[in-house]
Amino acid sequence: MRKSFAKHNQALLIGVVRERTARDSIAKIQSCKTHGATAIDLHLSCMDESERTIDQLRNVVNACPLPILALNYNHSYDWKDTQTPEEERIELLMNAIHAGAAAIDLQGYSFHEPSKHNYCGAADFSFTKGNPKEIVTDQAIIDKQRKLIDIIHDMGAEVVISTHPGVFLDCQQVLDLARFLEQRQPDMIKIVTPCQNYLQLAETIKTQIVLEQEIKTPVHYHSSGKAGRLSRIVNPILGGHMIFCSDGFTPNANFEQTDLATTKIALDALNNILL
Repeated sequence: MRKSFAKHNQALLIGVVRERTARDSIAKIQSCKTHGATAIDLHLSCMDESERTIDQLRNVVNACPLPILALNYNHSYDWKDTQTPEEERIELLMNAIHAGAAAIDLQGYSFHEPSKHNYCGAADFSFTKGNPKEIVTDQAIIDKQRKLIDIIHDMGAEVVISTHPGVFLDCQQVLDLARFLEQRQPDMIKIVTPCQNYLQLAETIKTQIVLEQEIKTPVHYHSSGKAGRLSRIVNPILGGHMIFCSDGFTPNANFEQTDLATTKIALDALNNILL
């Protein structure tokens, strides 16, 4: 039976897996579980091409006791851009669904690669100011994304729609963006914006509280950058739904993510204080 990624009572403590082979991925997943992970973030594009087959991915899924979110950000194991065409990128995500993954991360620019790096529409929305990345407002592209979401739902899996605008957004802009993304009927929404100082961090934390009150679809929001790192832990306590962690820091890790074992200790301590 396929596991659920979206239906849970508290924030998922997610172990990020960026390995080249299925066997290495299974080993990393077991390590993540040992250190407290409650879900797995599997980076498909990091795997060698021969390891990305449905059969190999099924081996990973079957060996994992936790729900897996499969994503394909076109980053290789050593963080190079794979420059994979968009249709092939989506096809690899579908391979993961066929293999039994609980959900996929569908990026906001999906089916329109130019929007990965620049905003390509008219500045008709509050959140389209400042040339944000990974945001599509073209209805034809949105309809194509919505159709894919429907297909994945028919297969019994879930969709996290994500966007990394690359520009700071205030509370109202993030709220408007979340409502806009919610119209595609994903199971979860993930928004990440950069944060340059602690005033922006305060706005980020406030925004997560408002999102929890105003948006029916589960929303996770945090900020990137040194000043925003604290939001990775604080926002999930205030209603965010995911914490992305590195299980130890290998050379190919995302150094902005918090350490999995340390984050588990910090969350347990904070939750005890709040009880």
